This record gives sequence, C-alpha cells and structure tokens, in this order.
Amino acid sequence: MKTLSEYELRAMCLASGTKEYRVEEGTFITPMAREYLRDRGITLTVVPRGSSKVMPQTPMGEGREKYRSALTGEPMAEKPEEMTHLRGNLLVPKTHPRILLRGRLDSLEAKILELQLLAWEEGCRQLTEDLGELLDFVRELLAAEVKDTPFTGKKLLGMDSDRLRYVSHHVREEIGIDHPVPDYRMGRLAVALNSLRTQVRETELAAVTAFSTPGERVDLIQALNRLSSCVYILFCRRLAGYYGKGDGK
Repeated sequence: MKTLSEYELRAMCLASGTKEYRVEEGTFITPMAREYLRDRGITLTVVPRGSSKVMPQTPMGEGREKYRSALTGEPMAEKPEEMTHLRGNLLVPKTHPRILLRGRLDSLEAKILELQLLAWEEGCRQLTEDLGELLDFVRELLAAEVKDTPFTGKKLLGMDSDRLRYVSHHVREEIGIDHPVPDYRMGRLAVALNSLRTQVRETELAAVTAFSTPGERVDLIQALNRLSSCVYILFCRRLAGYYGKGDGK
C-alpha cells in the first residue's frame, strides 16, 4: 500500500496556486497530509489505479536538490550532521520522534540477542528459539516503520493477537502459576525476561509518541502491545518450569 504523508507533501514544494492534488486509489493518506492540503485550499482527488492523472513525482537527479527537510521542505545541498534520513532524501533532526523510535527498536533487538545468548549458555534451547522468533518480529517492525509500509504481522509462539492477550491475562489457567512479582531469587533468565518486557513497553510508548495522530500507524503500536504480552508469557513460562535444559520442556 502506498502512503502519502505530510512530510512528502512538504518535500514536493507544491507550486503556489496549486488547487488540486491527485493520488492513486488505495493510497493511505495520513490525517496530517489531509490537513496540510486542506489548510492550503488544495483539493484531494482520488483517481483509479494506473491512471495517468496521478500527480507526477519529481525524480532524483540533475536539477533537483540532493536533500530536503521533511519538516519545512527546505532544499539542502549537503546533509547537516544534526540531521538524518527519515526516508529517501527527506531529512529530519536526530531528535525527531520517529528517529528515537528507531533507536528504541534497535536497542530492543540488542536486548533480545543478549537474552538469546544467555538462554543458549544455560541450555534452554526452546527459549533460545522462541527469542529468535521475537527478534525476527522486531526486525520486521523496524523495516515497516523505515519503509512506511504496513506491518502485516504474524503469530508469535503460535498464537494470534487475541490468544496472546488471553494467555497473558489468564496465567493461572494457561501456565499454572499466579501472576508473579519479579524477584532476584527467580534467577538471571527470569530477571532478564522481565527487563525485556519493560523495554518493549518503553518502545511502545515511543511509538505512541512518534505517531500521535489518531489512527496513524496503529499497526505498529498494536504489534508492540502484542509483543509485550508475548514476553510476559515467556517470563511466566520460565518460572513455571516450561523452559529447562536440552529440549526446553
């Protein structure tokens, strides 16, 4: 699915007096993009797929500035050190909420890798595999954010979103223990899993901050919420003895 954002519209530097902007049917138009056009008195028109009436996009190359500010549309010949790529040639400050979210996702990957190594060293092969599934999930999340593509999602631990939520809320019925209160006596792996759970929560909050417009990138925010439930399930499974040495049972 194609996406039209406010950043892209700003980078296009639409000519003064533009009255209409045409997009292809099926394009996801962010609320901020709609507001940007509306504030400038520009009518948004949706045309059939493959139509030649879609607004032409200026290609990269001779006669076009190398970079643009995604916030102001200002052209730039060089990339300032305090700025980085949002997408393509669009630049934003490194303090931009979406860049901070990417940093959180990167840190999340690193944390999962550390836990994988710990699980492997302790002989918990099944937990190592399950953490690998989480790592792939986070990598796909980061790719979807950077490319501005929908996150199609997938099951985690063989469970869909509703099942993950149910199991995480019904630990006694599903895993056989009461909701645990973290304690150092639980051991290194359990404590590390609890730490990972909090890091997922922080990443989810970063996503909510980065996409504060109602309805914007709900797919990413929901996926991180699902991931938090999943990590809590791993934490509870470890305490219930599900993950041991060898075959992980």
